[in-house]
Amino acid sequence: MSRAGVALVLLLSVLGLAAVTAEDPYLFFEWNITYGTISPIGVPQRVILINGQFPGPDINATSNNNVIVNVFNFLDEPFLISWNGVQQRKNSWQDGMAGTNCPILPGQNFTYKFQVKDQIGSFYYFPSLRMHKAAGGYGGLRIHSRLLIPVPFDPPADDYTVMVGDWYNKDHAVLAKILDKGRSIGIPAGILINGKPGKDNDEDPQFVMEAGKVYRYRICNVGIKSSVNFRIQGHSMKLVEMDGSHTVQNLYDSLDVHVGQCYSVLVTADQAPGDYYIVASSRFIKKKELVATAVIRYAGSNTPPSAVLPRAPAGWAWSFNQWRSFRWNLTASAARPNPQGSYHYGNINITRTIKLVSSRVSVDGKTRYALNGVSHVDTETPLKLVEYFGIADKFFNYSIIGDEPTPETPMTIAPNVLNVEFRTYVEIILENPEKSVQAYHLNGYSFFLVGMGPGKWTPESRKTYNSLDAVSRHAVHVFPKSWSAIMLTFDNAGMWNLRSELWERRYLGQQLYISVVSPARSLRDEYNLPETAMLCGSVVGTPKPTPYT
Repeated sequence: MSRAGVALVLLLSVLGLAAVTAEDPYLFFEWNITYGTISPIGVPQRVILINGQFPGPDINATSNNNVIVNVFNFLDEPFLISWNGVQQRKNSWQDGMAGTNCPILPGQNFTYKFQVKDQIGSFYYFPSLRMHKAAGGYGGLRIHSRLLIPVPFDPPADDYTVMVGDWYNKDHAVLAKILDKGRSIGIPAGILINGKPGKDNDEDPQFVMEAGKVYRYRICNVGIKSSVNFRIQGHSMKLVEMDGSHTVQNLYDSLDVHVGQCYSVLVTADQAPGDYYIVASSRFIKKKELVATAVIRYAGSNTPPSAVLPRAPAGWAWSFNQWRSFRWNLTASAARPNPQGSYHYGNINITRTIKLVSSRVSVDGKTRYALNGVSHVDTETPLKLVEYFGIADKFFNYSIIGDEPTPETPMTIAPNVLNVEFRTYVEIILENPEKSVQAYHLNGYSFFLVGMGPGKWTPESRKTYNSLDAVSRHAVHVFPKSWSAIMLTFDNAGMWNLRSELWERRYLGQQLYISVVSPARSLRDEYNLPETAMLCGSVVGTPKPTPYT
């Protein structure tokens, strides 16, 4: 069908459905995914563009909006987009991961349809296959509160998206070949702020502020390896939101933003009119500090910024202490993810504790990464599809890892799928025995990051948990030779990816999927396979199961 035909059929079907059910408002987007040649750090290279843009366009949504994104793949390879932090309630069919969706093949299109329900805050989207994230294809995704639900601060004069992250000067396909040979991709070549490295006194301003007014900056680390310290020359930042949750509004001179995390800060234009640098620099890279800058200009200013950049803190202990200062704003009247645990999560009985320990090993001379001794590989047919069609046993075994590692077991390379009982309250321990900071993300959920500590986790570690006002979020970091603990209710049926956000580790197996199945097989708990879903592999031509009712 032509592009015009696809758009017409989609519009008519959506409008007809909306007329019958009086659904919430719809937002429509059409994205063309292409390659382009630009020079983010002075070296011409191939990047992934969305409608010709790098980074891609922002999605501005309001809680409960229905978002329709029609993606046309003009690359020469399969492509998918995932929605970092957006809880696809009952709808892992739209998650855009290799374990849930067939890829959009070259020359084809797919329409994502999802609702941004019961969420507010700052998120982003990114390409999820292969090493595409190292080539761009990402952008900001904002979810605003509805007008009837107040937020705990006055509307800012303007609202800015700040995509920060590391960047490599090698093509994404070259990076993949390096990893396929079992070698590391090494340290990044630079840091970017909204696709630019900055550093020149005569660079054009990316942001403009008027003296005396307050502005919101939504900062997301969209990199693939490096934690970043973010600061603004001469200005304090008031933290107001983190990964979709309003926070206690503390002031910070700088913030460590780990890979996959998003923060919102309010900045008051209270300095002498002039230009000021935003600074984003790498953290925990021993060989050198990578630095990017962007200019904030006070309206009407012709005074260049000072060449003296504010310095980043040293050591991970500083970052740990900063994490301890983060608290959830329990009085904010906004959408709250995971409502079962929103006010009393510390008093809910834990039904299961899962300890996941990362490891790095060499298999046949090639590096692999694992969780509890299993290094994940994707199946030809997505895990969610073979589970839905009742043929999962032909492709994988559930829970081949235990709820804690068994060190004597040799590493296995296989699809790694954990079974978790629907609506159970689970504690997950992420343990990092290595010397570098790690970062993880769980699709489909927010969780309570209740504790961190050095060494190995033991049940005694629970005495150090924050059981009152830990921030509900979707991303977690784990410091070197340390552990982090999260808690959540698995009330969102589907197949959900838990992965390392360090893409080198994720590419080489440090990820798994969590299968949450509702025994009722009811539309109350999970949507049916969409009629427009892409089918591939072993389910092509297979009769569809009886729909949920």
